[in-house]
Amino acid sequence: MTKQKALETVQQLPADFQLEDLIERLIFIERVEEGMRQSANGETLTEAEARSYLSRWQTKDTAALAH
Repeated sequence: MTKQKALETVQQLPADFQLEDLIERLIFIERVEEGMRQSANGETLTEAEARSYLSRWQTKDTAALAH
């Protein structure tokens, strides 16, 4: 993320805001930008790969909740 993008994000917030709101927006923007870079570089998953990945992730979450 550039300093300019961070400043633009701050300018979009109301005069009174929670620091947590700014941090969440900056993290969101960074993750979207990273996803865009990955997509541009061909670093994507097929639908089947994504479903498999999510299935394993959900299984781990369900197991953690059971304990």
